[in-house]
Amino acid sequence: MLKNNEVFQNKTKANLKEEKKTIGSWLQLASPLSAEIIAKAGFDWALIDMEHAPSDIMTLINQCQALKAYDVEPFVRAPWNDKVIIKQILDAGVYGVLVPYVNTAEEARQVVAAAKYPPEGVRGIAPSPRAGGFGMNGLNYLKHANEQVMTIVAIETPEAVENIEEILAVEGLDGVFVGPMDLATSMGHFCNPAAEEVQNAIAKVEEATSKSDKFIGTVAGSIEQAMSLYEKGYTFVVAMSDSVSLGKLAIQNVETFNAKFPDR
Repeated sequence: MLKNNEVFQNKTKANLKEEKKTIGSWLQLASPLSAEIIAKAGFDWALIDMEHAPSDIMTLINQCQALKAYDVEPFVRAPWNDKVIIKQILDAGVYGVLVPYVNTAEEARQVVAAAKYPPEGVRGIAPSPRAGGFGMNGLNYLKHANEQVMTIVAIETPEAVENIEEILAVEGLDGVFVGPMDLATSMGHFCNPAAEEVQNAIAKVEEATSKSDKFIGTVAGSIEQAMSLYEKGYTFVVAMSDSVSLGKLAIQNVETFNAKFPDR
């Protein structure tokens, strides 16, 4: 939520327009405590998951409150391309939405419309929600929201890859996000983004995006992979997760213990 007299400005969106690299983390535990840990570490933004995580609007707000203390910008992966859900997510005070399973330019236009107030879109307008500061500084948000809220669509199917140029041409769309696991599985390569056919499809998305005015993002399995993605032109990279990264560390620690003390 904006402070009194604070004007809504999306630093991440501004940096991406200048083709600067940004780093973020998934928040998939629906926990304000893990949000605080990620924020305190110094990430640019956090991507709160409402598609595959047990988040609802109240846990979303709790996580946003934790991030705000460290000036880390909140974004959300919406559960679906639904204008009502997107409205509720944005009214909670997030800075942008990543919408899954967008396959056509028309579906991308629906995302943009859901995220913008009329006449550019169909988002219902009200200063009373958290985004508008509960009515205390609504205009500082409302007047700038159409420009500052960021819209991203996930490329997760062969159809989306086939339509990538038309999707990238949608006015008001800010970027595309390659979902490697969904894309691989939808192409018949179950959980195998390394398959040559999948890599060729991703390369097509990368090339098309490089010729557009949009940014490209994705998820990395490690910080080392994130570095290689930045070198390829990605500027919006999810470099870790509060859930998966903790799980990997837990396994590593137990394996180290068991190797050292096999007989206890």
